[in-house]
Amino acid sequence: MPIRMLLRSLMITWILSSPRLVSLSVPIMNRISYSPSWFLNPDRNPILHRLVRGIFYNHFCAGENAKEVDGTIKSMKKMGFDGVILGYAREILAGKDVAPSGSSKEIVEQWKRGTLETLAMLGPEDFLAIKMTGAGPIAVKAMTKGELPPPVMLEALTEICDQASKQNTRLWIDAEQQVFQRSIDAWTIDLMRKYNRSGKILIYNTLQAYLKGTPKNIAHHLSLAQKEGWGVGIKLVRGAYIMIEERQLIHDNIEDTHVAYNGIVQNLLSRKFPGVSEAEEFPNLQLFLASHNAESVQRGYETWRERRRRGLPTIKLEIGQLQGMADEVSCGLVQIRQQMSSAGIAIPNAEKEWYPRAFKCLCWGSTRECVQFLVRRVVENRGSLDRTKAWLAGLKKELMRRVKSSVRLG
Repeated sequence: MPIRMLLRSLMITWILSSPRLVSLSVPIMNRISYSPSWFLNPDRNPILHRLVRGIFYNHFCAGENAKEVDGTIKSMKKMGFDGVILGYAREILAGKDVAPSGSSKEIVEQWKRGTLETLAMLGPEDFLAIKMTGAGPIAVKAMTKGELPPPVMLEALTEICDQASKQNTRLWIDAEQQVFQRSIDAWTIDLMRKYNRSGKILIYNTLQAYLKGTPKNIAHHLSLAQKEGWGVGIKLVRGAYIMIEERQLIHDNIEDTHVAYNGIVQNLLSRKFPGVSEAEEFPNLQLFLASHNAESVQRGYETWRERRRRGLPTIKLEIGQLQGMADEVSCGLVQIRQQMSSAGIAIPNAEKEWYPRAFKCLCWGSTRECVQFLVRRVVENRGSLDRTKAWLAGLKKELMRRVKSSVRLG
């Protein structure tokens, strides 16, 4: 990690580790996100735009246009990351956003064009993150009612998936509020049926471990795939909508969520899962751990490594964190491979596809859209103060290591 990025990460993480500073900053960010005032809109007020860009946008976000995003992606891969996940920052929250102008068909067309524009910024084996609500009111209405995707939406999804398949860029469908999620799961399973064939996993669904029903939902995905002969891609997160979801759907405390997350990972890496038949072959499965929790990442990696060492069945594993967050976890994954290379330990070509690969998840969009995205991420992480303090300690340790190294060299 470049020293400038390390220092900026240290400052931002220090702010996130302080409940008082977070409590002060969230209302300000919310005001900037949704205020109708020209003065408080960073996309219209050039002074505010510059302040927001300098303070936190450049740390957490990939850019406002293709040129800026391309530069960020190249810098991530130069640091040693195997790839990136890129998504457009905008989403619709139930009861929050004003309906966009234009006909439903025009809005879906705009969403499709923006998604294809994002896809064009990515390379082979990267991920495109898609939010279904971005397609506007026609998609939101269909998902809320539990209906099939409207024809215009299905046509757009097909074009996006076909192009992703053509350029070998994978797609993950982001989780959203539960009012939409059942439909998102059903639509995503239909896409998996079509595109996750012949050993190729193109489509990933996002499953949230903080929901009590997630193990049953995973078993449903796996059982259908086992029966019908297609593959499953799972991106596993803890959850992002705890402040606005029905509380009874969510585990009673964070400890139960940790247990659920780690248990799901252990079962999937072992190619066994409660509720999935062991009498038939386990379906083709690939797992992406999207986690800022160092313990979960370490457990998952060590379980995978031990199973590989002992010749036990396992699955392809990839791991990633958001840009600007948990940098010591992300860089630790990169360093594992770099240390092996420095020690002269070569990874055979046959193993490279299976070796846990490190990714960074990036968002792009206007300054205001990305502030809205960041508010959701800060709220998501504000209950994990101990974890944020651990990030801070790790960054301080790395800074001191570099200072001591510079003194010795001097």
